[in-house]
Amino acid sequence: MKKSDTRELLTFIGFILPGLLIYLFIIAYPICYSVFLSLTNYNPNLVRDPNWSLEFVGLKNYGTVMTMNQGIVDASTNIPEFWYAFKNNMIVVLVSVFGQIPIGFILAFILYRKQVKAASFFQAMVFLPQFLSTIVIGIMWRMLFMVDGPVAKVIQHFSGDPSAQFDLMMQPGKAMIPIGIVLIWMYTGMYMIIFLANLQKINESMFEAAKIDGATEVQIFFKITIPLLAGSILTSCILAIAGSLKGFSLIYALAPEGKQRINTEVLPIYMYRISFNNAKDPMRYAYGATISNIVVVISILLIMFSNWVGKKLGTDEEY
Repeated sequence: MKKSDTRELLTFIGFILPGLLIYLFIIAYPICYSVFLSLTNYNPNLVRDPNWSLEFVGLKNYGTVMTMNQGIVDASTNIPEFWYAFKNNMIVVLVSVFGQIPIGFILAFILYRKQVKAASFFQAMVFLPQFLSTIVIGIMWRMLFMVDGPVAKVIQHFSGDPSAQFDLMMQPGKAMIPIGIVLIWMYTGMYMIIFLANLQKINESMFEAAKIDGATEVQIFFKITIPLLAGSILTSCILAIAGSLKGFSLIYALAPEGKQRINTEVLPIYMYRISFNNAKDPMRYAYGATISNIVVVISILLIMFSNWVGKKLGTDEEY
């Protein structure tokens, strides 16, 4: 090998090695270790016990996690706890993809086309939740949604029933409705800014030409704006799916301990409860790792589906 080739190789390694090491220790190692734990009978309480040995159990933990029912979830649901949390998580995904993104897109289009006065103030107010801590937002909305809180007072005022209470979060079938409202309020502004930034890249002459040809704002929206921003829409869907499946702090802060938290439990909170709030179960760490791996698989499948839909719509973006 020539000296110049050796020098180029060493330079290449010098640039790649730091990033590679960071990736291996911060991302690759935890993922591999999580997969390893999920395939074993790892028990943190018995690690120092001379009579205990680490055993490979294959996919047994995955079957156990998906069928486990400790009687915490309302019996009327009649499904294992994992699937109950999965159902709630899919509701969050649907609210994010079909709630936050469309509303953010419409708001961005309205602002870009100057369909409202004081557009800068309106934009700032919609984006404001992004400056607030997720925990603060969760606590604020928890106080609003208290059984006898401000929302209950409004219901009492308009219904004329002084005993009316806001109890949606106490009902398993309706507990995710308040969560969906908060998610839309909190994250719509972020997607509005994403779409607004991409709209500003479009040549305005296209819109003016369409208006001269007699196109309405609705026709401009569906025939010009949406096709041009298909790539941005796909990117936003990926962000929404990833955020929905790893969402923890907002729901954890919004739903206090007890029935409300169980009714609104999603997979990350379920994983936390099984791993760290279930000291009686010696397999809790292995189960927690199993749940986290399932969440990763679900994320990959949803992102692959988003890419497939994006290709059908003719976007060039791919993840």
